[in-house]
Parts: sequence; structure tokens; C-alpha cells
Amino acid sequence: MAKILMKGNEAIGEAAVRAGCRHFFGYPITPQTEIPEYLVKRMPEVGGVFLQAESELAASNMLYGAAGVGVRVMTSSSSPGISLMGEALSYIAACELPVVVINIVRSGPGLGGILPAQSDYLQATKGMGHGDFKIIVLAPSSVQEAVELVGLAFDLADKYRNPVIVIGDGMIGQMMEPVDFPPMRDPAERPVPAYALTGAKGRGKQIVNSLYLDPEACNQLNYKLAAKYRDVEKNEKRWETYNCDQPYDILVVAYGMMARIAKTAIIELAGQGLKLGLFRPISLFPFPYEALRETAGKAKLIFDIEMSMGQMIEDVKLSVLGEKPIEFFGTAGGVVPSPEQVRDLIRGLNSRLS
Repeated sequence: MAKILMKGNEAIGEAAVRAGCRHFFGYPITPQTEIPEYLVKRMPEVGGVFLQAESELAASNMLYGAAGVGVRVMTSSSSPGISLMGEALSYIAACELPVVVINIVRSGPGLGGILPAQSDYLQATKGMGHGDFKIIVLAPSSVQEAVELVGLAFDLADKYRNPVIVIGDGMIGQMMEPVDFPPMRDPAERPVPAYALTGAKGRGKQIVNSLYLDPEACNQLNYKLAAKYRDVEKNEKRWETYNCDQPYDILVVAYGMMARIAKTAIIELAGQGLKLGLFRPISLFPFPYEALRETAGKAKLIFDIEMSMGQMIEDVKLSVLGEKPIEFFGTAGGVVPSPEQVRDLIRGLNSRLS
């Protein structure tokens, strides 16, 4: 089957349809608006529902309702819009309902700007909303991988009955690349989940609720959720390494599009004799701590590069446990480092090791 040249945002929308999603609720915000623009046309073609809500708050609570009746449902937004969804996502996690959220990150804080950034890492992995809950977070570095991870996101959401975020910066939403799509999944082939609300038709009384006035009952819920997140951490870590099957002095750690930029610099410098490796986390939660620790063990220096002021670096430090020196370079505001800039930074670090 021939590949299709598509913009990242549109490919993400099509990937959701192919994964059996027939319900989308959202609100426009740059740089992700092409996702709802694509789905407003595409959903009616497959018998689905598209609804532009009056706000991100409303859209996220519509997710709550749709997930409660057992259908596959998705929303998309960008940075400040995701912030507004945090409360509902806490409710959804407490009720153990599967939803998929796309965050095409723009620069901040505040309204910031519409250009690419990676400054929502901590929000996605550690600070989405109130209470003891976690969200599975996947970070693609190409349009093809975004398509694949959207399908995976729906499966993981169902498997763990939990929200899943696919996070990418504005570049991945706006760039065009050739894509292979998976076959269309028929939503009718997905069994109706046991938790689904049916209006008491055929199942009797069903309740989806996150209010626990009994402290012991709420305590038990949190223990249950914590056990689930331990299972996620055990089973769902994902990462990629490049040039790590041979000795290397510097291990570059980056994710998403920044990893792709770094890889371009590493390929050039490796051809000039520098000993370099790349570690790319694909799952940001669960973070692949053990894999990074093992990979870092072969290096003299770790170089963390982000389009933020240093958010993933906290997890990099936890991985290395103080056993290796870590250098950091970050940009913000929509400033994207070039491969040439990354190349020069690595050269400077390498000269210090000589």
C-alpha cells in the first residue's frame, strides 16, 4: 500500500479514526487546530460524532461522559488548553475511564506563543491535576510514529482504564511526511466494557463516581490506582537508542522532535570520529529509568537537550543517580535548536573530555 503524504495533525486525526474512535470533543487552539478541522469532516463519513465544545473545560467533561458509556473518545488541545482539562482528567482517572488526549505543545508560560516547545513535560508526567493519579504519556518523533502511538494510546487506555496523552511539539503537528496507516478497526468488534453505563438496560444499576466521603473507601481507591500505576511502570516503558552498540563518550538524551534534531548532529559527528550515542524516551510516563541507567553506564558524560528550561532533566538525574556528570542545554519561547547548533555544543563538550 502506497504511503500518504499528510500533515502531522491530520494524520493524528486519521489515526484516531483507524483506531476505532468515533467520538471527538474539542476546542480550537493553535498549533493543533488542524486535528479538529480534519475530524469535523472525517467523523460524519464513518458515522462518528464531532462536537466543538464552548471551551476546553466543557470538552474534557464531555470526554468523561462518553468514556462512561464505554465508547472510544479523544480530544486534542495545546498547552493552556490542556491546563484547563486537568480537573476533568483527575475525575476520569479516579473513575478509571479510558480516554486519549493529544497535546501539540506551544511555548509558554501563560498564553506564550504558537511556536514549538517541550515545556509541558512536567505537566503531563507529574502535574496534570489534583490527587494521586498518573497519566500514561507517549512522545513521538515523526508523523509515522505519531500515527502508531495514537493507536497504541487507545489500546493502553482500554487496557489500564486510564487517560493516555500523546504529546508532541508544534513541529510534529505542522510538518508533512509520508505515512502508512493501519487497517480500519470496526468499533462494533470492541466488546462493551463491563463498567459502561447503559441506563440500567440489561445490567442493572451501574455507577461511575469519583466522590468518596468515607476516608477509608477513598484510601482504598488510591491504593488500587497506585497498584495499577506500578503495573504500568513494569510493563509499558518504551525507548529507542541510536549508535549505542559501540563505545561512546557522550550520551545525548532527548525526546520527540528534539531527539530527531540531535540524531542529525550525531550522525555527522560520528562520521568525523566522535564517539556518541543517543537515548530517546518514547514513554515519558512510565519513564525508562533502568534502561537509561544501563545505557548511561557506558558513557563519560550525559548531555540532556530539551526545548524547555530543563523539565525532563529531573528524570535523567533520577536515572543516573549521580554516577555520571550531566550537562544541559535548553531553549524556550519557540526557539528550535538547529542540528548545527547541537553539533557545536557536542564538539565543545567532547573537547573537555579530551
